[in-house]
Amino acid sequence: MKFNVSSKTLYNFVSSVSKIIPAKNTMQILNNFLFILEEDMLVVKAADMENTLVGRVHVHDAEGSGRFCLDARRIVELFKELPDQGILFEIDDENLEVKISYNNGCYNTVAINGMEYPDKARENSAEETIEFTCSGQQVLKGIENTMFAVGTDEIRPQMMGVLWDVKPDRVIFVATDTRKLVKYTNGTSQPGVTCSFILPVKGASVLKNVFGKEEEIKVTVCPTAVVFESPSFTFDCRLIKGAFPDYNRVIPQSNPYVLTVDRQSLLTAVRRVAVFGDEGGGLVKFRFTPEKLTLRACDNSYGTSGWEEVPCNYSGSELMMGFGSQYILEILSTFSTPEVVIKIADPSRPVLCLPADNDTDCELIMILMPMNIVD
Repeated sequence: MKFNVSSKTLYNFVSSVSKIIPAKNTMQILNNFLFILEEDMLVVKAADMENTLVGRVHVHDAEGSGRFCLDARRIVELFKELPDQGILFEIDDENLEVKISYNNGCYNTVAINGMEYPDKARENSAEETIEFTCSGQQVLKGIENTMFAVGTDEIRPQMMGVLWDVKPDRVIFVATDTRKLVKYTNGTSQPGVTCSFILPVKGASVLKNVFGKEEEIKVTVCPTAVVFESPSFTFDCRLIKGAFPDYNRVIPQSNPYVLTVDRQSLLTAVRRVAVFGDEGGGLVKFRFTPEKLTLRACDNSYGTSGWEEVPCNYSGSELMMGFGSQYILEILSTFSTPEVVIKIADPSRPVLCLPADNDTDCELIMILMPMNIVD
């Protein structure tokens, strides 16, 4: 076998596909890429014990066909350092010696027989599936707006992923860790089907990093797995089992007090005040008054404290609430609008955080539980 390919093009594909390979594999063979040459198409495949990611790149002057495995780390590092130029691969079909050459250099290695790479075809491939198509931007925004709220508690595995609640006219992305909840609705493309599944964090990260620039993504859902496919990549991801909590039940419907504030001003003020607060809980006290929002934090162990006032527009009774600085910073950093709206009921009930304006056909809702405080 032999073929010619652009070093930059191949690097883009192997670096993307390598994102699925964990730092430690129980199967040594999974530390390798599987390369499959079929006419003028080179398939690059990587897998862990549950997921598979495949990239497809066109090559030139191809001769022969077959499959072989090469060490993933070595290949990625080599092509990362190469300037953009044509690279010639020559593979001896008998002893699997590999020669990688270009204008001013040559590297030699020995491949592993591609037949040793595990075939991770789904056992449930014959089971009923649901298919729909969505845009890459729809998926990217859904993951960017929700992934920070995914839970990490292994006692609640259903919360350790992003829920896709697919409706005929929209896709709803939801994530929660019981302290905060995010619901992002995007109707820019209409799936035309109804289904739901919980995508693990690793799967969401792969979609964000690999499929974010794809114009269109075909999604095939089966009982235990989901397959995302574009012209360049195919990602087969195992799903999280179980039922996701009923997120609509926890969204407040009657928070009468409304605060409107400049997002960047509040974000930077929380960052500064939190420096002088308790590093353990990160508690920041918010005092809501009609024309200003006062932030306070202290750490009695070190005798530090700080406060700041942020101009705002607030309609409601004067009250005080406590929030974990980490949570409020995550929420404010995720919003992109100049102003944010916070709707409040009382210090013991969750607050509703909203952007001042939503994009067309989109809606972003965030819920944050307050912390107990002693005034």
